[in-house]
Amino acid sequence: MQITDFNPNIVAFCCNWCSYAGADLAGTSRLQYPVQVRIIKVPCSCRVDPLFILRAFQRGADGVAVCGCHPGDCHYATGNYYTRRRMALLHNMLDFMGIERDRMLLQWVSAAEGAKFAKTMTDFVENIHMLGKNTRLADWRVVNAGNNETES
Repeated sequence: MQITDFNPNIVAFCCNWCSYAGADLAGTSRLQYPVQVRIIKVPCSCRVDPLFILRAFQRGADGVAVCGCHPGDCHYATGNYYTRRRMALLHNMLDFMGIERDRMLLQWVSAAEGAKFAKTMTDFVENIHMLGKNTRLADWRVVNAGNNETES
């Protein structure tokens, strides 16, 4: 497969109160961002368990973004502080596992920053496109689903 044929799969976990509203503002303002971004709305960025991110990589995501409220502006007061701490630990785990650190993005986007959301997602997809397909945590049950031969 040539790198020009590669369309990265991106999963973006967005908090309901700020980042998802920022994505909605980008859409209603007709700002363009790549269609490869699949948004999952969560109540708060702190609800994103690092295992969700690892599972997304395992199931074929080439990049995962976590977007939340700016520190100090969280609807739940301190949720994004927990997120920042967890994602720092996750970056260390990704390094240990041999997954490029740039495949995971943590970004603070408020509800009024539709343009920032669109630019962030566009830049992230371009960076993932440069890194290429993520095969490090490929789920072999999915990859080899049709290749299993039964022994007689």
